[in-house]
Amino acid sequence: MEVQTAVNRTQSNAYLKAVLAIVWKDLAAELRSRELLAAMLVFALLVILIFNFAIELQPTLRSTITPGVLWATFSFAGTLGLNRSMAIEKDRGCLDGLLLAPVDRSAIYFGKLFSNLVFMLIVEVIVLPVYAVLYNTNLFNPGLLLVILLGSIGYVAVGTLLSSMAVQARTRDVLLPIMLFPVILPVLLAAVKASGGFLQQAPMNTIWPWLNILIVYDVVFSAIAFMVFDFVVEE
Repeated sequence: MEVQTAVNRTQSNAYLKAVLAIVWKDLAAELRSRELLAAMLVFALLVILIFNFAIELQPTLRSTITPGVLWATFSFAGTLGLNRSMAIEKDRGCLDGLLLAPVDRSAIYFGKLFSNLVFMLIVEVIVLPVYAVLYNTNLFNPGLLLVILLGSIGYVAVGTLLSSMAVQARTRDVLLPIMLFPVILPVLLAAVKASGGFLQQAPMNTIWPWLNILIVYDVVFSAIAFMVFDFVVEE
């Protein structure tokens, strides 16, 4: 029993080290090139600037439009980031190296998931204060921040898996949004509804169903991706 426990602990440590190594590789590469974050940030800021100049709203209506604008910005910037993240791996030949590494394939998935999540959260941390200034709206609501975190996890969990499939295609820039948005629609809908509830100070009993959808979605699709990622990258 003790020997088996020690073996399991060693395997868990090796798995965690593999995941962290992939995350560190992506972060270090991005610090050198600043290619991915720059593209995501510029795109996100352009989107909220366009909305700011295109939509003239009364202060009382800003909390109504804010969830939709925020999640449109996050989803478009996130899709760009997911596409570039896997395309960089493919173009530099790093993806083949990762697949040949003596680690469980799911460690590659979780490593890419966490690095993509970090990039998306960095963009959101920058976008939120800019949006708050442009729209004169207070976005520093703990409930809203929780929704953004849960929505981002679900978005990246599915997006990382689908971008691994789309990267093999020549039309990957077009294929990923086509595959991603129908699958991610429940997350976007629940995130917009929950965000609007917190911004409009709605009762928690009306917000909890949307939060539950986000939590269940994150858990279920992370588990599905964990099980099928090996088959996806083999194809």
